[in-house]
Amino acid sequence: MKAVTWQGKRDVRVENVPDPKIEEPTDAIIRITSTGLCGSDLHLYEVLTPFMTPGDILGHEPLGIVEEVGAGVPDLQAGDRVVVPFQIACGNCWMCLTGLQTQCETTQVHSEGMGAPIFGYTRLYGAVPGAQAEYLRVPQAQYGPIKVPEGPPDDRFVYLSDVLPTAWQAVAYADIPEGGSVAVLGLGPIGDMACRVARLRGAEQVFGVDLVPERLARVRERGVETFDLRSFHDEKELVEAIKDSTDGRGPDAVIDAVGTEAHGSHMARLVQNAAAVMPRKLSGPMAERLSVDRLTALHTAIEMVRRGGTLSISGVYGGMADPMPLLTMFDKQLQVRMGQANVRRWSDEIIPHLTDDDPLGVEDFATHRMPLSEAPQAYEMFQQKRDGAVKILMQP
Repeated sequence: MKAVTWQGKRDVRVENVPDPKIEEPTDAIIRITSTGLCGSDLHLYEVLTPFMTPGDILGHEPLGIVEEVGAGVPDLQAGDRVVVPFQIACGNCWMCLTGLQTQCETTQVHSEGMGAPIFGYTRLYGAVPGAQAEYLRVPQAQYGPIKVPEGPPDDRFVYLSDVLPTAWQAVAYADIPEGGSVAVLGLGPIGDMACRVARLRGAEQVFGVDLVPERLARVRERGVETFDLRSFHDEKELVEAIKDSTDGRGPDAVIDAVGTEAHGSHMARLVQNAAAVMPRKLSGPMAERLSVDRLTALHTAIEMVRRGGTLSISGVYGGMADPMPLLTMFDKQLQVRMGQANVRRWSDEIIPHLTDDDPLGVEDFATHRMPLSEAPQAYEMFQQKRDGAVKILMQP
C-alpha cells in the first residue's frame, strides 16, 4: 500500500509499504477514505525528530471502511463506516471507565513512561503505524472505532478522530461560566474549532488571537472578536487590549491552542534545531533530559487570564526542563487543565451537533483537499502557512 513516511526533519515521502494484517483478535483493518493533516504532525516534521525513526508512518485522523475484523471484535463488520480516535484505548480499564482514555492502563507505553499509544506519533507513544495511508491496522477495535452513517460526506465525521474532541475538551476544561468570556490563543484547526465550540456552549465573549490573516478572517466570520498579533508591539500590549474588553480583569478562561511552536524564544528554537540535526544516539537522550519549549503563548495566557480564572492547554508541549512562572500562577490562584483529548469521553456529546444544519461548520472546515500522493507538498504548505492552509484533508 501507499503511505506517508517520515524520513527526517522536513522530509516526508509517499512510499510503498507492506499492507497491515490482523495480528490480535481485537484488531480491525480499515480502508482509509479521508485522513487529516494535524498541527501535531508538524511537531514531528520539525521539532520532535529525536523521537522518530526513518520509515515511521504518519497520521492519526482517519475515517474509512472496515475491511476485516478479528474474532474479538463483535460489534464491527466489513463494510461499516467508522472514525478512528487518535489514541488506542481498551474501554474496560479503570482509566477508560472514568473518561481518561489517554491514560488507558491496558495500552500505556510503559517502556517510555507514557500514556496510551497514538497512531503515527513517535516512539514515546508506541511508534504505531499511522493513518496517512491506504489501510490502517486498528488495535483495540472492540472499543475505539466510532460507527457513523452512510450518506453525508467524510467531512461531516472525520474530525471526530481528533479536532472536534480536542477542541471540545479544551472548552470543557476551560470551565467558562454561562455568559462568560474566553480567549483562544492560536487559530489553527484546534483553536478555530475551540472558538466555535465555545460559542455553541454559551460563551458570551470569545476572543481569537493569531497573526495569520486567513485564520483571523475565518473566526471573525463566525462572530469571534479577533486580535492580530502583528498590531501590537509586544504581548503585554495584547494582554492589556483584551483586559480592556473584559472590564480590566481579563477573560474568565484562556485556551492555549498553540503549543511548542509558538513564535519567540530564539534560544529555545536554537536548542530544538540543534537536537533535530544531531545523531539520534545523542539527540534522543538530550531531548528527554534537557528539552525546552518556546513558551511565549503559555506565558501570555498566564498573564492574560483573570485572577481565579482557568487556563486550558490543548497545544502540545514536549519539553522536560521548561521554566514556569509558578509564583504568578499561585498568586493569581489559577486553575490549569491540560492533556491529550479523551476522544470517546466526548464523542457522544459531539455527535448530536453533526447534523444537516451543521452548527460547527464541519463540512466547509477544510481549506484544502489533496490526494495522498501530494502529502509532501501538503506538509510544506501547512508548515509555511501558505495559500490560507488551515486544515488539509487527504484522500488515498
